[in-house]
Amino acid sequence: MSAGHSGALAGQVLLITGAAGGLGSELAKQAAAAGATVVLAGKRVRALERVYDDIAAAGGPEPAIYPINLEGATPAEFEVLADTLAQQCGRLDALIHAAASFSGLTPLESLPADDWLRSLQVNLNAPFALTQACLPLLRAAQGHCVFVLDDEARVGKAFWNAYGVAKFALRGLVAQWSQELEHSGVRIHAFTPPPMRTTLRARAYFAENPELIATAQAPARACLALITRVA
Repeated sequence: MSAGHSGALAGQVLLITGAAGGLGSELAKQAAAAGATVVLAGKRVRALERVYDDIAAAGGPEPAIYPINLEGATPAEFEVLADTLAQQCGRLDALIHAAASFSGLTPLESLPADDWLRSLQVNLNAPFALTQACLPLLRAAQGHCVFVLDDEARVGKAFWNAYGVAKFALRGLVAQWSQELEHSGVRIHAFTPPPMRTTLRARAYFAENPELIATAQAPARACLALITRVA
């Protein structure tokens, strides 16, 4: 836990999916710098270990790594994750869904059905099931749940396939969770970051000069501001 550390998130526990990605890793490092104990969830363990090392080197609270592949994770596995958090951390103050799956621009006509199902699982089904599993912890902590969306004017166009469809559906999921949990003490947030220099963006804009696109630092700060504001 984060005893002995100061900052806006001191003493809090954050679970971040996709914690090895461009936005996820930046969220994790900034949250730790603000005093939070961060649980790094994702499938690329070595990449998660690098984020862990960066946090440790910066003197933040010791994070935890939770390997999980959202492509095949079942509701039972999400329940185990939530139970592990309860036992090992004792609380959960915020869940940030930063994981994303996008293989590239592809016409729907030629998109393999397996790719469609895999994308919907990571980008839509997993955020639903993980939120559901973590709700008792979030309710107990009067915590926050953040869903990372995308610009619908962009991903609603041709060739964005299942990723674009999932992001539209995710906004609907956020609306439903927000209404149903309005009086529960759990705060639901939708966060749409601006263009960022990430691997996901490079798959869609492969001819773009990445040096002309800002990093995820500023978007991560804006996202974390959602959970540090006084309710």
